[in-house]
Amino acid sequence: MTVRVERTFTFDVPPERVWAFIADPQRRAAPISVVSEFETTGERTARWHVKLPIPVVDRTIPIETEDVERREGNYVRFVGKSRVMNVQGEHELEETETGCLLHNRFVVDGRVPGVERFFKRNLDEELDNIERAIRSDLYG
Repeated sequence: MTVRVERTFTFDVPPERVWAFIADPQRRAAPISVVSEFETTGERTARWHVKLPIPVVDRTIPIETEDVERREGNYVRFVGKSRVMNVQGEHELEETETGCLLHNRFVVDGRVPGVERFFKRNLDEELDNIERAIRSDLYG
């Protein structure tokens, strides 16, 4: 089973201010509650260490991530792969008269029992965490 979530955030700041956050893989990963550690492994790659509260997974899982598409200033798509799950995320900025919209799309494909169920219940909340982190970064 694959879990998909889409959400758009509205900001009253120029798109380049939001881009500074979403263009940084570490800043994108930090608000996600199950990411316990993050390390940069290359110019466009990183390793997320994820701890899922499900019975089948009793240790931290490394997820190898890569920004696979990037349009400077308005779009980034990343993929993450592990033995437990695959994830894909997209962030796309759209300028408005008063600021910008940030369109977010996430897909999680679980490879062991319980992963999809966990993300089906929690992925929306993880997007709330990302939105709060961006707002905190922008507005203090």
